[in-house]
Amino acid sequence: MIIISNIIKKYNKLEVLKGIDADISTGKVTAIVGPNGSGKTTLIKIILGLVKADFGSIEIDGNKINGDYKYRNNIGYMPQIARYPENLTVVEVLSMIKDLRNRKDSPEEKLLKEFELSGELTKPIRTLSGGNRQKLSAVISLMFDPKILIFDEPTAGLDPVISSRFKEIILNEKSKGKTVILTSHIMSEVEELADEIIFLLDGKIYYKGSLANLLVEKGEVRLERAVAKILEERTMWN
Repeated sequence: MIIISNIIKKYNKLEVLKGIDADISTGKVTAIVGPNGSGKTTLIKIILGLVKADFGSIEIDGNKINGDYKYRNNIGYMPQIARYPENLTVVEVLSMIKDLRNRKDSPEEKLLKEFELSGELTKPIRTLSGGNRQKLSAVISLMFDPKILIFDEPTAGLDPVISSRFKEIILNEKSKGKTVILTSHIMSEVEELADEIIFLLDGKIYYKGSLANLLVEKGEVRLERAVAKILEERTMWN
């Protein structure tokens, strides 16, 4: 479980996160959703230790992270846009990642087949399509069987077949009891995958709880309409 307690983050005078409290459960897919600028990416980067919060704490499995980088070994992260050395081949990037993690095995072979990347191994990164770069990011996020998985807009740029396969993989990882965090602007995708929703807006949480309860609370059958109601209500409050 990940426990987020009173996280505050400012960039100069801009307060990006305004006292975020949330529990992210093991064995579930939790979707962090909200419009651009709501604080989703900053919150994820704080969980990853890439950004330091100004105030508050994050516990993972009962341990406060407190700058100890070792906890990241249990996290698989797939960014929305990944950057790899353009001159390296796919297999060289995978080898580099394994060296950084001090792993000598080849945990990626099955994943390369799943994502139809086996034929791309000797190609330089600069020659890969956007979709194949996304597939490579997916392989890297999954290859060490991490306990926590964080996917930022994971299906962006993937063709329908691979996108569907990837969703099956996400649900399979959840069934293994892993903690899965997902961000997506595609509400139908969130409906398909998520158990829990954290809705961020202007650095605050406007809803946290189950997807099913949100639909009941807003009197809607589709997540897109329920989210629209949150935005409408927020406009009225202001």
